[in-house]
Amino acid sequence: MTKMNTHFQILGTACLLSLLPACVPMRKDALPSSDPPLPAAYPLAGGAKSSALVGWREYFKDPNLTALISTALSNNQELNILLQEISVSKSEVLGRKGAIFPFISFGGGAGLDKAARHTRDGAVEENAANEIKTDKKIPSPLPNFAVGPVFEWEVDIWRKLRNERDAAVLRYLATQEGRNFMVTNIVSEIAQTYYELLALDSQMAILKPMIEIQQAALKAVKLQKEAAKVTELAVKRFEAEVLKNQSHLYEVRQQVTVTENRLNYLAGRYPQRVRRNSAGFEHRTLSGIHGGLPVELLRNRPDVRKAELELVASGLEVKAAAARFYPSLNMSAALGLRAFSLDKAFNTPASMAYEAAAGMMAPLINRSEIKAAYNGASARQIGAIYTYQQTVLKAYIEVVNQLSQIKNLNQSYALKSQQVQALSDSIAIAGQLFTNARAEYTEVLLTQRDALESKMELVELKQQQLNAFVKAYKALGGGYNRTAGGPNGITSMSVPRSAGKLRADS
Repeated sequence: MTKMNTHFQILGTACLLSLLPACVPMRKDALPSSDPPLPAAYPLAGGAKSSALVGWREYFKDPNLTALISTALSNNQELNILLQEISVSKSEVLGRKGAIFPFISFGGGAGLDKAARHTRDGAVEENAANEIKTDKKIPSPLPNFAVGPVFEWEVDIWRKLRNERDAAVLRYLATQEGRNFMVTNIVSEIAQTYYELLALDSQMAILKPMIEIQQAALKAVKLQKEAAKVTELAVKRFEAEVLKNQSHLYEVRQQVTVTENRLNYLAGRYPQRVRRNSAGFEHRTLSGIHGGLPVELLRNRPDVRKAELELVASGLEVKAAAARFYPSLNMSAALGLRAFSLDKAFNTPASMAYEAAAGMMAPLINRSEIKAAYNGASARQIGAIYTYQQTVLKAYIEVVNQLSQIKNLNQSYALKSQQVQALSDSIAIAGQLFTNARAEYTEVLLTQRDALESKMELVELKQQQLNAFVKAYKALGGGYNRTAGGPNGITSMSVPRSAGKLRADS
């Protein structure tokens, strides 16, 4: 009869376990595809090899700029803060790895127990005291001393713990890609700010000689007034123009100070003069930009790789959440010495005690907490898919915009250069005509003003042109080295392209 009851218990347990998978909630809607269809090529061909593979030291030839970027990558506070977040993520990975293996602890304890005489425990103690032969009287109340190791282990039969571990590893790698993306942003911001500083220096270099030209014209107008060839109005107009440009010169100097301090802030240092060479800024060029193929964005853009890693991690977290609906197998064991007095604690084997147990438990009633965790993980996975799609789309549009801007700015700069040359030649012509009384003073004034504005616009256009190259380099995923020993000190790890294929086993 006992053997038959045991068979019924085993059969009932097997039937119960076979029904448990049906209790796991199923996702009603299919997951959206995580692989957005990228065009085969950019509208403006950018070359077969992407410029993102070029290191920033090779892309930016200016040694002052590269030294500034190197300092910033070592001292930037935001980058150092993110490093600590990476350390937190790394600690979580270690914790998840440790949860897979058995826990063995060692300890001891002491206690005191006094059972009432007219109870079962009290009667058993008194009877045991009479049977135990000892030269000492068994104390009452009865103490208890124990020492030994304890073994506990949750067997990962459904890969719940391993999926949580793998998800934590992917989250850790995602934080590394997040740091890589910050590196690209810092490199881009420093380069753009540096070129802004060079542009301001060039504007000052244009303003100073122009002010001298206008001051000379002012003296000539005063002489013309003394000869009664012009009125006081002409003198005042020229004087106002000189004062306006002198005032603008101080405004530019203030912008230089602010821009230098912004660079110092990015470099993590107190205000100081930024080393630079502004000569020939209008003719400065950067290496040609090559867009490569759009599919390379999935490999080169750190933010895309970060979104992909988080997407894969969210799929594993859904699997881990689904595994909580299945039975969990826990094993425990203990081995040690136990006695009611310290002098008998090491009297083996009489004081030796051990125990072992294994249990399988499955949630049946009131599983709302597990369902909530599963539904939350599923929602986060769908959100991660949309985030990944959005990141890829944003990356592609950024590249297209910057390649188009580079083309248009190059054409605009060529035409603006011709305008500057024509207006520069017209200054001398206007001055000669005014001296010979063949042109009005307003023509001279307007010619000088137009020439100054065109030169300033040419400098600004050159700055926009350089910034477009910098932004295109960043949009393609350049600005950090992917190999070990790069400036960011992080080795990128290859992750299989399985982001769109992960589904929770439910």
